[in-house]
Amino acid sequence: MNKTNEQLMARRQAAVAQGVSQIHPLFIERAENATVWDVEGREYIDFAGGIAVLNTGHLHPKVKAAVQAQLDDFSHTCFMVLAYESYVEVCEKLNQLVPGDFAKKTALFTSGSEAVENAVKVARAYTKRAGVIAFTSGYHGRTIAALALTGKVAPYSKGMGLMSANVFRAEFPCELHGVSEDAAMASIERIFKNDAEPSDIAAIILEPVQGEGGFYAATPSFMKRLRELCDTHGIMLIADEVQTGAGRTGTFFAMEQMGVAADITTFAKSIAGGFPLSGITGRAEVMDAITAGGLGGTYGGSPLACAAALAVIEVFEQEKLLERANTLGTRIKASITTMQSKYSQIAEVRGLGAMIAIELMENGQPAPQYCPKVLVEARNRGLILLSCGTYGNVLRVLVPLTAPDAQVDAGLAIMDEVFNVVFNG
Repeated sequence: MNKTNEQLMARRQAAVAQGVSQIHPLFIERAENATVWDVEGREYIDFAGGIAVLNTGHLHPKVKAAVQAQLDDFSHTCFMVLAYESYVEVCEKLNQLVPGDFAKKTALFTSGSEAVENAVKVARAYTKRAGVIAFTSGYHGRTIAALALTGKVAPYSKGMGLMSANVFRAEFPCELHGVSEDAAMASIERIFKNDAEPSDIAAIILEPVQGEGGFYAATPSFMKRLRELCDTHGIMLIADEVQTGAGRTGTFFAMEQMGVAADITTFAKSIAGGFPLSGITGRAEVMDAITAGGLGGTYGGSPLACAAALAVIEVFEQEKLLERANTLGTRIKASITTMQSKYSQIAEVRGLGAMIAIELMENGQPAPQYCPKVLVEARNRGLILLSCGTYGNVLRVLVPLTAPDAQVDAGLAIMDEVFNVVFNG
């Protein structure tokens, strides 16, 4: 007897902790590139990409082949016990790809949260300071120290009490919501006056383009001001590129478009094409501030994930996926901008490369009531979408960069139909 989504959802509700959310009540049976099929055989165009994990698509043939080949050799040794060349090669590649004209070193982990927490560990060890400045609406993960950095309480830390101390919140610049770059910089100066001296701050961490916060991009001018501030006070600048990395924004790392380099960069998500891999890359002298044994993890930089990451980097080069991210982003933004002329609720269409956001507002205020309806209507028509944003009023497009134009256009046509029903219905 074939299983149904409803049957599996009932089992899920009985067996899985309620805190593990699920956006769409579907169970997937198979996937290929930008297409997924559920257990009932229904086909969907995937504009979510596992939340920016599948820039190279579901089961890219070269990624799949690389992992299968590695599985024939060995699956695990723990790099800290018995090393393997692929770990070193991934680190060498990231040392080249992460922006910054200085000697670099890399350490590999498993999740984005793990990368973020280790980046803070390194910054604290190097500076001998404890404080960290993070930004409103920033998202840095769900583990306990990462939650302290994440600038949104519900649902991430709701009901869990106060998070770790020594984290201070600055304003992220967003003209649409009335926060200028000057105001954002002033909020940091207020921290220095009211909460902690600059000599108490180990790092300033931010996403070059906020992910869960709504896809708001920092400008090169703001990033330059942050860089100058950090240099003045001996503070480490950490770029959290977990969601922006691996080519989503049209450069392999978004910081390449910011005119300055971070001291430490985090990466995860799409770097290994669906296999769990994360890491941090930073200035060599900074990364070496922690002595042997202070960094690592049992599964960090697993052989299978390293094989996948090397294949992903190769695919980006061979298939010119950075160029594709930019042309795809232009195509998507142009289509949605045309829709914007028809639907007043679309307040802004934005994004770097193929990291696209659609902000919904009504009467000058965020309109979160529309996003759940859009997601349901789109799913019913065979399109998987995601929402995000501090106010829950932003739709985001994270379609695999390898998706063919015809399929992307089909997904955009569905979006137009959905907007017509939701906004005019």
